[in-house]
Amino acid sequence: MVGHGRNNAFACYNKGCKKVARIVMYQTKISKKNRKSIKQIIEYLVSGGAYFWSGYLAFFIFWSVFHWNLFFAKIGADIIGWVVNYGLQRYWVFNNSDLAKHKTYVTSRYLIITAVDFLIDYLIVRGLKSLGLTPYLGQFVSAGFFTIWNYFWYKYWVFPEKKSTHRITRRTA
Repeated sequence: MVGHGRNNAFACYNKGCKKVARIVMYQTKISKKNRKSIKQIIEYLVSGGAYFWSGYLAFFIFWSVFHWNLFFAKIGADIIGWVVNYGLQRYWVFNNSDLAKHKTYVTSRYLIITAVDFLIDYLIVRGLKSLGLTPYLGQFVSAGFFTIWNYFWYKYWVFPEKKSTHRITRRTA
């Protein structure tokens, strides 16, 4: 349950999200299954905002204050955002007790999709910069794409609700 034990850091996000979710779900007649989906999408958007703004602030510092080149400013900012994002996505949005048994597997999948995301993100921001758009605005364009792209990757592949049909086994020495 969010707010207990190791999840205390995410309790404040959960309280605010629950209020928004209640307003949306109880003002209309929505099935229990759809309520869960709506709640998860709202949580995903809140955590995505935390990822975006923490990375955006870090990018500002690396790019404008320290004058790092675009590649290193983006990777530094993204690393900060990824740490925030993983914690929120894993322990709040897609919290699932079955995933706790497969931390290495889940983390590996997260790292794979994150590496792919970085390459696409960098190409979007760099491409838009070459067209005359500042990297600050390019990140907003990129974030729009990744909001939808990552939701499906996270929901169905990185943090799946149901166990994968692929059996996870431990190697023994």
